[in-house]
Amino acid sequence: MKKMIFAAAMLLFTAHVATAQQTESYPSFIEVTGVAEKEVAPNEIYLSITINERDSKGKISIDEQQREMLSALKKMGVKPNEQLKMIDLTSSYFKRGNSLAKAQYELTLESAVEVARVWRTLDELGISQVTVQRVSHTDIERLKKETRDEAMRAARDNARALAEAIDQQAGRCFWIADYSSPVRTVYAANLKARGVTDEALSFDAAVADEGLEFQTINLQHRVQAKFVLE
Repeated sequence: MKKMIFAAAMLLFTAHVATAQQTESYPSFIEVTGVAEKEVAPNEIYLSITINERDSKGKISIDEQQREMLSALKKMGVKPNEQLKMIDLTSSYFKRGNSLAKAQYELTLESAVEVARVWRTLDELGISQVTVQRVSHTDIERLKKETRDEAMRAARDNARALAEAIDQQAGRCFWIADYSSPVRTVYAANLKARGVTDEALSFDAAVADEGLEFQTINLQHRVQAKFVLE
C-alpha cells in the first residue's frame, strides 16, 4: 500500500513539474479556436437493390429478373461489371423447396438524375426494393484534410488578430487539440417534407417525378491551439 501511495505521489509531482516547466517556457500565451466547413456535392451514390421472387409470387426466377435488370442497366449506359456487385444471396436460391429466393446487389451511381432514372427502370421491371444506402465523394479524404488544414489556419489567423489588438504578436504554436465532426449528408428539402430523413432512403413514384436531388456533404472541423504571446 505504501508503495502505491508513493507511486501516486511521484506521478502527481511529475505532472506538477511538467506543468510548471511549460508555464515557465511559455509564461504568456493565447488560446484560440479555429473552425472550417466545406460543402461537397456527392458523386458516389450507393443503391441497394433486392430482387425477390416473392414480388412475382414465384412466377419469375431470380436468374430471369437478373438478366432483365442487367440488360436494362446496360441500355442506360451503366456498366454492371464496374458499378454493380452482389452483396447477398439467400441459401434458398440453391435449395428451393417451398422457399422463394432473393438476391441483394449494390449499385454505384454518380448523380441524383441517374438514381431517378434507374429507380424508374427497375420499378417498371417489378423490382421495387431499392434504397439509398449511403453517399460519398471520390476525393472525400483529400477534402477532409483540406477542411482540417483550413481550420488550423483559421486558428492561426484568430491568434494573430487578437494579439495585434493588444499590440503584441502571436508566436509559435506549442499546443493543438484536433476535433473532427462526423460527415453529414443532407437530402433535398422535397424529401424532408415527405418525412424521409433516414439514410436508408426509400423511393416512390411521386418522389422520382418531383426530381430527386441530394444536397451537399457537410464537412466540419474544429481545432484549439495555444500560441506564445510575444
